[in-house]
Amino acid sequence: MKLMSDSGFPLPPPTFEFLVFSLKTQAEMQLGLFQFGEPSEEPPNLPAARHAIDLLAMIAEKTRGNLALEEQRLIENSLTELRFRFVQVAEQKSTDAEKPAKKSVEPGDAPASS
Repeated sequence: MKLMSDSGFPLPPPTFEFLVFSLKTQAEMQLGLFQFGEPSEEPPNLPAARHAIDLLAMIAEKTRGNLALEEQRLIENSLTELRFRFVQVAEQKSTDAEKPAKKSVEPGDAPASS
């Protein structure tokens, strides 16, 4: 029996790999690494990204010693990549916050004198 979503598309089987990819994708979306359609003006949501990463880390801890080698590699590699990207996005966000806001110049405005 295939499970169907409300939209009529078949749902993937509930596997460990799917769970890891779901949480990884959720974290990447919160970090602003995915763009759908128009570029979003929404800044990265670091607390939500950290929560998804922490959930994945908790699953890694709770399943330690009970995973196949491929599953262990998948979760460890996902965590390593997400943590690296989290630091990159956090540093970029902090760098952007330190930059002075660009002041728009209107035609006819006198240049600032020093």
